[in-house]
Amino acid sequence: MADILGLYKIPQLSYGSFKPMNDQDNLHSFYRMVPSEALQYQGLVQLLLHFQWMWVGLMASDDGGGDQFLRTMEPLLLKNKICSEFTRRVGISLHISEKIEDIVHTVWNHVEYIMGRKANAIVIHGEASAIAWLECLLTASTFAQQVFPQYKGRFSSAKVWITTAQIDFFVSGLVMRTGFDMQMFHGALSFTIPSKEPEGFRGFLELVSPSWDNEDGFIHDFWERAFLCAFSNSIVTFLRGTCTGNESLESLPRSVFELHMSGHSYIVYNAVYTIAHALHNLHSATPNYQRTASRDRASPQVVRSWQLHAFIQKTSFNNSAGEEIAFNEDGEFEGRFDITNLVTFPNQSYVRVKVGRMDHDVPASKGFTINEDKIKWNKQLKQVPPVSSCNEKCLPGSSKKKKEGKPFCCYDCVPCPDGMFSNQKDMETCVHCPGHQYPNQFQNQCIPKTPNFLAFKDTLAIILTSSLLSLSLITALVLGLFFWQRDTAIVKANNRSLTYILLISLLFCFLCSFLFMGRPNTVSCLLRQTAFGMVFSVCLSTILAKTVSVVLAFMATKPGSHMRKWVGRRLSHSIVLCCSNIQAGICILWLTWSPPFPDVDMRSMTEELVLLCNEGSVFMFYCALGYLGLLASVSFLVAFLARKLPDSFNEAKFITFSMLVFCSVWVSFVPTYLSTRGKYMVAVEVFSILASSVGLLGCIFSPKCYIIVFRPDLNNREQLMRRKK
Repeated sequence: MADILGLYKIPQLSYGSFKPMNDQDNLHSFYRMVPSEALQYQGLVQLLLHFQWMWVGLMASDDGGGDQFLRTMEPLLLKNKICSEFTRRVGISLHISEKIEDIVHTVWNHVEYIMGRKANAIVIHGEASAIAWLECLLTASTFAQQVFPQYKGRFSSAKVWITTAQIDFFVSGLVMRTGFDMQMFHGALSFTIPSKEPEGFRGFLELVSPSWDNEDGFIHDFWERAFLCAFSNSIVTFLRGTCTGNESLESLPRSVFELHMSGHSYIVYNAVYTIAHALHNLHSATPNYQRTASRDRASPQVVRSWQLHAFIQKTSFNNSAGEEIAFNEDGEFEGRFDITNLVTFPNQSYVRVKVGRMDHDVPASKGFTINEDKIKWNKQLKQVPPVSSCNEKCLPGSSKKKKEGKPFCCYDCVPCPDGMFSNQKDMETCVHCPGHQYPNQFQNQCIPKTPNFLAFKDTLAIILTSSLLSLSLITALVLGLFFWQRDTAIVKANNRSLTYILLISLLFCFLCSFLFMGRPNTVSCLLRQTAFGMVFSVCLSTILAKTVSVVLAFMATKPGSHMRKWVGRRLSHSIVLCCSNIQAGICILWLTWSPPFPDVDMRSMTEELVLLCNEGSVFMFYCALGYLGLLASVSFLVAFLARKLPDSFNEAKFITFSMLVFCSVWVSFVPTYLSTRGKYMVAVEVFSILASSVGLLGCIFSPKCYIIVFRPDLNNREQLMRRKK
């Protein structure tokens, strides 16, 4: 009809068609008094997303409108990750006049297909006949479960029926009045066209009577069916009673007659007034009469249908209900949709409660509003709001895994991998916790990691602290003993000043271990590696100087030797100073270029947050460590070559053993250090410092201390000279 009339530019005002026109030329002749169907599609999707109904059924009439609905709705559902379990086309020609066996067969096929499905949310699109189909389905399903035991529990009528604005429950009220149970529709959600009460409408209904029916007999038929009476003298009159014509419409249930103006009627009301205003404006803009040449009398002006277009497009007025009526540039009335909830009562009456709306002038996600507290759900539902999904939702701590050969809405639930979590239902993938947190036992939330550092209150730190304090005290006692016995032969024989420097350096080696304990901060991070490197370089430089002094002293005793001029404090002190300055230069360059700083390691340990000192420049760190290794290697090599010199002048044998211990400790330190994490890495480094320092202290000074304390008779020049011979 629209296509044909559009060819002749005849204006058409639609009160029920939501579908867009395909022909752009015909579109200029077509005006919609209803909101755009695209807005209704958006509202349907937002409604399904709001209640998380991701597994739904679609029912549509078997006509062009149903085709358009399914073609538009199915891609839109897929775009929003919603699956349709089924799409069912229902014929629009279901009437009592059909053969009863055909009706039963058709209805039963739909019952078995639709009512046995898992989808609890079913969207219905069509005209009034769709409600008749739904009534048949619900009645047949209920009847089958009550009469036939094999069907008990097989079909569930406890579903959420979602109807589009094309369907009006009021239209099928007379059908319901004749035997269907209205409570079957309890809890249905409907998109409806907003309606307002025009002035004088209730008074108009009070005046309606069969006496108005002069030609088509519509009111007489309505009156007989609504009040179950008859006007003619017949067997029907005997069974039902006689219609008086004075019956009141207010006495009818709402399922039979609605006293308030429905949305569709309100659109018709506005359409009529739109044409009236357009005609009025047309006559106001042109002369009302024209004179004919043959007769001196006035004749009405002929109005062509195409002339109304310019005035309809510009029509804007307020109706008697106070609402502004106007079209946009596309010939559409920019209205909204209301979402209503059908609440039924045992006496076959019902009310439609507005529970939400879908506005046109805002984004879809913001234009959709709904109030769940106002919704009355079907009483047979086991859970409200009901669940409509292909399978149970994945609980927190797991993620979805697609089932092969099934729609994406059907999936399995798999636990999250180690180190990952999910804190919501139906998460697509598990995710990692933030760096400072880790998943709990059930992998459904993240909990803070425990700080990990070598605190002074830890058992391991207490043991190390006790050890280094004891070793520091022993070193101090040895230093005091050597200072007390500074004039004895054994102290003077091996460069007394170098001995003092070595003991003081060892004392600082023990004490610098404190820098590695406690919570890392800027000062401790700057000093721990540099102080350790400097003190150990002094120790190793001193040992190298003592070894060289022993070698030179032996060579100087040979007749005619030119080495006498090198023997003395100047050379030994120069060796210590030169070797130490090289390490000092490395440390200064390190602190200037890329100094160490406090850092946090979030990945090494699952449940702990490692607080550490970032070395800054790893290259400079290994340069400092490598230089210590070079000094130790040179000292070990020189001491090893000089180990067989006479005992009177020789510390080389003891230095050889001390360097062997030192190198063994630090060679084993590297793989152990790299294989540990957190506070144990720091403990390994502290232990290596203590072990290597103890090796130097024990191997070099324990024989001398034994002689000084327990064999003072050997601590004189005569004994040394005699042992030399």
